Amino acid sequence: MERRHDRLKALIGEEKLNKIKQAKVIVFGLGGVGGAVIEALARSGVGEIGLVDSDIFEPTNLNRQLLATEKTLGNSKVETAIERIKQIDHNIKTTGYDLFYLPETADKINLNYYDIIVDAVDTVTAKIHLIEQASRLNKPIISSGGTGNKTEPSAFKVADIYETDVCPLCRILRSELKKRGIPKLRIVYSPQIPKLKSQTPASDATCPLVAGFIIANEVIKEITKEQ
Repeated sequence: MERRHDRLKALIGEEKLNKIKQAKVIVFGLGGVGGAVIEALARSGVGEIGLVDSDIFEPTNLNRQLLATEKTLGNSKVETAIERIKQIDHNIKTTGYDLFYLPETADKINLNYYDIIVDAVDTVTAKIHLIEQASRLNKPIISSGGTGNKTEPSAFKVADIYETDVCPLCRILRSELKKRGIPKLRIVYSPQIPKLKSQTPASDATCPLVAGFIIANEVIKEITKEQ
Protein backbone atom coordinates (compact mmCIF):
# COMPACT_ATOMS: atom_id res chain seq x y z
CA MET A 1 0.00 0.00 0.00
CA GLU A 2 3.03 2.29 0.14
CA ARG A 3 2.46 3.14 -3.51
CA ARG A 4 -1.19 4.22 -3.13
CA HIS A 5 -0.35 7.89 -3.88
CA ASP A 6 2.33 7.38 -6.53
CA ARG A 7 0.18 8.82 -9.33
CA LEU A 8 -0.82 11.86 -7.27
CA LYS A 9 2.76 12.49 -6.16
CA ALA A 10 3.89 12.40 -9.78
CA LEU A 11 1.30 15.08 -10.54
CA ILE A 12 1.80 17.50 -7.64
CA GLY A 13 5.10 16.54 -6.02
CA GLU A 14 6.03 15.11 -2.62
CA GLU A 15 5.91 18.43 -0.74
CA LYS A 16 2.30 19.10 -1.65
CA LEU A 17 1.33 15.48 -1.03
CA ASN A 18 2.75 15.77 2.48
CA LYS A 19 0.66 18.90 3.07
CA ILE A 20 -2.45 16.92 2.09
CA LYS A 21 -1.52 14.10 4.46
CA GLN A 22 -1.22 16.58 7.34
CA ALA A 23 -4.47 18.44 6.61
CA LYS A 24 -7.64 18.29 8.71
CA VAL A 25 -10.90 18.84 6.83
CA ILE A 26 -14.46 18.76 8.15
CA VAL A 27 -17.40 18.03 5.84
CA PHE A 28 -20.93 19.09 6.77
CA GLY A 29 -23.57 17.10 4.92
CA LEU A 30 -22.94 13.58 3.57
CA GLY A 31 -25.52 13.39 0.81
CA GLY A 32 -24.94 13.59 -2.94
CA VAL A 33 -22.44 16.44 -2.78
CA GLY A 34 -20.79 15.59 0.53
CA GLY A 35 -20.40 11.91 -0.31
CA ALA A 36 -18.43 12.79 -3.43
CA VAL A 37 -16.31 15.24 -1.45
CA ILE A 38 -15.19 12.64 1.09
CA GLU A 39 -14.57 10.04 -1.61
CA ALA A 40 -12.10 12.35 -3.36
CA LEU A 41 -10.53 13.59 -0.12
CA ALA A 42 -9.96 10.04 1.09
CA ARG A 43 -8.41 8.95 -2.20
CA SER A 44 -6.17 12.04 -2.07
CA GLY A 45 -4.90 11.00 1.37
CA VAL A 46 -6.21 13.88 3.50
CA GLY A 47 -4.86 13.11 6.97
CA GLU A 48 -8.00 13.70 9.01
CA ILE A 49 -11.65 14.08 8.04
CA GLY A 50 -14.52 15.19 10.26
CA LEU A 51 -17.99 14.05 9.15
CA VAL A 52 -21.22 15.77 10.15
CA ASP A 53 -24.74 14.50 9.42
CA SER A 54 -27.68 13.17 11.43
CA ASP A 55 -29.42 11.35 8.61
CA ILE A 56 -29.74 7.73 7.51
CA PHE A 57 -29.80 6.40 3.96
CA GLU A 58 -33.22 6.04 2.34
CA PRO A 59 -34.30 4.55 -1.01
CA THR A 60 -34.66 8.00 -2.60
CA ASN A 61 -30.91 8.53 -2.04
CA LEU A 62 -29.94 5.63 -4.31
CA ASN A 63 -30.09 7.59 -7.57
CA ARG A 64 -27.50 10.24 -6.64
CA GLN A 65 -25.62 9.58 -3.39
CA LEU A 66 -22.33 7.75 -3.77
CA LEU A 67 -22.52 6.18 -0.31
CA ALA A 68 -26.10 4.98 -0.76
CA THR A 69 -26.43 1.33 -1.78
CA GLU A 70 -29.03 -1.31 -1.11
CA LYS A 71 -26.69 -2.57 1.60
CA THR A 72 -26.46 0.80 3.40
CA LEU A 73 -30.19 1.63 3.40
CA GLY A 74 -31.26 2.47 6.95
CA ASN A 75 -27.67 2.98 8.08
CA SER A 76 -26.21 6.14 9.57
CA LYS A 77 -24.58 8.35 6.96
CA VAL A 78 -21.77 9.21 9.35
CA GLU A 79 -20.96 5.57 10.17
CA THR A 80 -21.21 4.58 6.52
CA ALA A 81 -18.85 7.41 5.53
CA ILE A 82 -16.32 6.38 8.17
CA GLU A 83 -16.40 2.78 6.96
CA ARG A 84 -15.98 3.90 3.35
CA ILE A 85 -12.97 6.05 4.20
CA LYS A 86 -11.34 3.20 6.11
CA GLN A 87 -11.88 0.88 3.15
CA ILE A 88 -10.01 3.37 0.96
CA ASP A 89 -7.22 4.31 3.38
CA HIS A 90 -7.06 2.97 6.94
CA ASN A 91 -4.41 5.59 7.81
CA ILE A 92 -6.93 8.45 7.65
CA LYS A 93 -8.20 9.59 11.04
CA THR A 94 -11.97 10.11 11.12
CA THR A 95 -14.29 11.75 13.61
CA GLY A 96 -18.05 11.42 13.24
CA TYR A 97 -20.59 13.95 14.49
CA ASP A 98 -24.03 12.38 14.30
CA LEU A 99 -25.98 15.63 14.61
CA PHE A 100 -28.06 18.09 12.65
CA TYR A 101 -25.96 21.24 12.46
CA LEU A 102 -27.81 24.36 13.57
CA PRO A 103 -26.90 27.31 15.82
CA GLU A 104 -28.14 25.33 18.83
CA THR A 105 -25.87 22.35 18.11
CA ALA A 106 -22.84 24.27 16.82
CA ASP A 107 -21.00 24.16 20.15
CA LYS A 108 -20.65 20.37 19.88
CA ILE A 109 -18.00 20.82 17.16
CA ASN A 110 -14.69 22.60 17.56
CA LEU A 111 -14.34 24.21 14.14
CA ASN A 112 -11.07 25.79 15.14
CA TYR A 113 -9.49 22.33 15.18
CA TYR A 114 -9.91 21.90 11.42
CA ASP A 115 -7.96 23.57 8.63
CA ILE A 116 -10.76 23.73 6.04
CA ILE A 117 -14.55 23.55 6.23
CA VAL A 118 -16.81 22.08 3.55
CA ASP A 119 -20.44 23.19 3.58
CA ALA A 120 -22.57 20.64 1.73
CA VAL A 121 -25.73 21.10 3.80
CA ASP A 122 -29.16 21.95 2.42
CA THR A 123 -30.65 23.95 5.29
CA VAL A 124 -30.25 27.69 4.75
CA THR A 125 -30.06 28.48 8.49
CA ALA A 126 -27.27 25.93 8.92
CA LYS A 127 -25.35 27.20 5.90
CA ILE A 128 -25.46 30.82 7.02
CA HIS A 129 -24.41 30.01 10.57
CA LEU A 130 -21.58 27.79 9.38
CA ILE A 131 -20.33 30.48 6.99
CA GLU A 132 -20.55 33.06 9.78
CA GLN A 133 -18.49 30.85 12.09
CA ALA A 134 -15.88 30.25 9.41
CA SER A 135 -15.63 33.99 8.82
CA ARG A 136 -15.29 34.69 12.55
CA LEU A 137 -12.51 32.10 12.89
CA ASN A 138 -10.87 33.13 9.61
CA LYS A 139 -11.14 29.55 8.37
CA PRO A 140 -11.34 28.67 4.66
CA ILE A 141 -14.80 27.42 3.76
CA ILE A 142 -16.08 26.08 0.45
CA SER A 143 -19.83 25.89 0.02
CA SER A 144 -22.18 24.11 -2.32
CA GLY A 145 -24.95 25.91 -4.12
CA GLY A 146 -28.09 24.08 -5.17
CA THR A 147 -27.67 20.97 -7.32
CA GLY A 148 -31.33 20.02 -7.54
CA ASN A 149 -33.41 20.56 -10.69
CA LYS A 150 -30.21 20.75 -12.77
CA THR A 151 -29.32 18.46 -15.67
CA GLU A 152 -26.02 19.82 -17.00
CA PRO A 153 -23.04 18.79 -14.87
CA SER A 154 -20.57 20.71 -17.04
CA ALA A 155 -22.27 23.98 -15.97
CA PHE A 156 -20.99 23.77 -12.39
CA LYS A 157 -18.18 26.17 -11.58
CA VAL A 158 -16.36 27.92 -8.75
CA ALA A 159 -17.21 31.55 -8.02
CA ASP A 160 -17.47 34.12 -5.29
CA ILE A 161 -21.00 34.27 -3.92
CA TYR A 162 -21.41 37.87 -5.08
CA GLU A 163 -20.62 36.87 -8.66
CA THR A 164 -23.31 34.15 -8.84
CA ASP A 165 -26.61 34.33 -10.66
CA VAL A 166 -29.70 32.20 -11.40
CA CYS A 167 -29.20 29.76 -8.47
CA PRO A 168 -32.04 30.40 -5.96
CA LEU A 169 -29.94 29.24 -3.00
CA CYS A 170 -27.11 31.57 -3.99
CA ARG A 171 -29.56 34.46 -4.20
CA ILE A 172 -30.61 33.89 -0.59
CA LEU A 173 -27.01 33.56 0.54
CA ARG A 174 -25.97 36.75 -1.24
CA SER A 175 -28.67 38.70 0.55
CA GLU A 176 -28.08 37.20 3.99
CA LEU A 177 -24.29 37.36 3.90
CA LYS A 178 -24.39 40.97 2.74
CA LYS A 179 -26.57 41.84 5.74
CA ARG A 180 -24.00 40.20 8.00
CA GLY A 181 -21.06 41.99 6.47
CA ILE A 182 -19.41 38.85 5.11
CA PRO A 183 -17.47 40.07 2.06
CA LYS A 184 -16.79 36.82 0.24
CA LEU A 185 -17.58 33.13 -0.01
CA ARG A 186 -16.15 30.53 -2.36
CA ILE A 187 -19.03 28.49 -3.71
CA VAL A 188 -19.59 25.79 -6.33
CA TYR A 189 -22.80 26.45 -8.21
CA SER A 190 -24.54 26.12 -11.57
CA PRO A 191 -25.96 29.06 -13.54
CA GLN A 192 -28.23 26.66 -15.41
CA ILE A 193 -31.88 27.68 -15.20
CA PRO A 194 -33.65 25.06 -13.04
CA LYS A 195 -35.68 22.55 -15.04
CA LEU A 196 -38.40 22.48 -12.39
CA LYS A 197 -39.63 24.68 -9.58
CA SER A 198 -40.70 22.34 -6.81
CA GLN A 199 -40.47 22.27 -3.03
CA THR A 200 -38.67 18.92 -3.18
CA PRO A 201 -35.89 19.30 -5.76
CA ALA A 202 -35.53 16.66 -8.44
CA SER A 203 -32.05 15.32 -9.07
CA ASP A 204 -30.02 13.14 -11.42
CA ALA A 205 -26.97 10.99 -10.75
CA THR A 206 -24.37 13.40 -12.12
CA CYS A 207 -24.87 16.98 -10.91
CA PRO A 208 -24.47 16.45 -7.13
CA LEU A 209 -21.40 14.25 -7.61
CA VAL A 210 -19.75 16.65 -10.05
CA ALA A 211 -20.33 19.53 -7.62
CA GLY A 212 -18.81 17.43 -4.84
CA PHE A 213 -15.72 16.54 -6.85
CA ILE A 214 -15.20 20.20 -7.78
CA ILE A 215 -15.42 21.15 -4.10
CA ALA A 216 -12.89 18.43 -3.23
CA ASN A 217 -10.56 19.83 -5.88
CA GLU A 218 -10.88 23.28 -4.33
CA VAL A 219 -10.04 21.79 -0.93
CA ILE A 220 -6.89 20.19 -2.31
CA LYS A 221 -5.89 23.46 -4.00
CA GLU A 222 -6.46 25.31 -0.73
CA ILE A 223 -4.31 22.80 1.17
CA THR A 224 -1.48 22.97 -1.34
CA LYS A 225 -1.98 26.72 -1.93
CA GLU A 226 -2.41 26.20 -5.66
CA GLN A 227 -4.96 28.84 -6.59
